[in-house]
Amino acid sequence: MPQSQRNASRIAIISALASLCLLGIFASVYQHSSRAIAAYLARPQNWEPAIRQFEQNDKVNPPKPGIIVFTGSSSIVKWATLASDMQPLEVINRGFGGSQFSDLDEYASRIVVAYRPEAVVVYEGDNDLVSRSPKTPESVANDCRTFVQIVHSSLPGTWIYIVSIKPSKARWSEWPRMKAANNLMREFSETQPRVQYIDVASAMFDANGNLSSDLFISDGLHPSAKCYALWTSIIKPVLLQRFGAQAAAQ
Repeated sequence: MPQSQRNASRIAIISALASLCLLGIFASVYQHSSRAIAAYLARPQNWEPAIRQFEQNDKVNPPKPGIIVFTGSSSIVKWATLASDMQPLEVINRGFGGSQFSDLDEYASRIVVAYRPEAVVVYEGDNDLVSRSPKTPESVANDCRTFVQIVHSSLPGTWIYIVSIKPSKARWSEWPRMKAANNLMREFSETQPRVQYIDVASAMFDANGNLSSDLFISDGLHPSAKCYALWTSIIKPVLLQRFGAQAAAQ
């Protein structure tokens, strides 16, 4: 083989090896970056200031014994008419906006168990399954199981109501994963004593399977007054069936 051909072959081999090395480096960097992004998205947020504010409020206005706690993410936080909507039931709002189920698990002992409630109504999972989140329907269902274990380990007589994740205009692309999480939470609830799944999602669709825009405020994500009225019509009868007589006697 002429020297020029041997040199060309050596150059080709060296170039191929260099390309393989670069591909390996890029793959390693990509994997590291992906893991870092996933870890960042999965990390619990610091809700300590919000939880401490609840505790400060409780010192000024201690909740009544046997109250019903509503907790979860911003769809609970923004339910401004919750107390009046649920009358004659005595309820308190302990939602903290943007939270995920894992966040609620972290603070459940302080914003649920601490009140020794007759019941707790939970809305979580919406923020867990946003676009690019590393969480899965299975991980949301596992966090739901953990919440039930935390509450019932201290308060075995407390009823836990798991409200379905809602569909929304803003997160429509994530609805299949959210629906899968709903199914898993429903199936789990059916196996547990004093745990009940409440489906608010189905009623949000019209006869053609469409979501009405007036169920949401301008961001296409958070419930409108009409949506909260719909939720009230679904959730309140469930609570009244079990706690209505007790509320009327107070």
